[in-house]
Amino acid sequence: MTNQVTVIEHPLIQHKLTLMRKAETSTKKFRNLLKEISLLLAYEVTRDIPLKYEEIQTPLATMNAPVLAPDKKLVLVSVMRAGQGILDGMLELLPSARVGHIGLYRDPKTLIPVEYYFKVPHDVEQREMIVVDPMLATGNTAIASVERLKSTNPLSIKFVCLLAAPEGVKHFCEAHPDVPLYTTAIDEYLDEYGYIIPGMGDAGDRLFGTK
Repeated sequence: MTNQVTVIEHPLIQHKLTLMRKAETSTKKFRNLLKEISLLLAYEVTRDIPLKYEEIQTPLATMNAPVLAPDKKLVLVSVMRAGQGILDGMLELLPSARVGHIGLYRDPKTLIPVEYYFKVPHDVEQREMIVVDPMLATGNTAIASVERLKSTNPLSIKFVCLLAAPEGVKHFCEAHPDVPLYTTAIDEYLDEYGYIIPGMGDAGDRLFGTK
């Protein structure tokens, strides 16, 4: 695996991921688990946010204490619709982050993504961007999303997903070698319909209770 790809193997994440994979897991439980994992993902993905020090007064003494550097602002971008599940969890930990949305659907015959919605904050050029989508299957949607978002000139882009297929990882890294990719697992392969195997089924359908 290249330095571009980070597989987050924290035991809590892996345990919750297993529960999400189970076919019998209800929509409510799936949604709650995704939110819990998203909190942990946000923790891992923001490890490199720079700090500055400011003098504060504790009950006992003054000290120089670390706080987030104000010039490094974040924008979270959800790839609709399934990305919303990760977005909601990350906002719990990053409540001051701005939010953007990009709507793409995968043509069932060609597997090529088609854009139907796009809206990001006006000051995105001053922000570091974290793009979230539960599944990186063929990689086509992720590649198209990042390509579109690059046109807004953010300070940087990271792509975060829950599950990835090796074919999608290879495709994404070839298309965007400058964008770090974070995932919790790289599964075995894609089937003939473009689904990750063993995977967890369609994340959007399981998140929202649709088929």
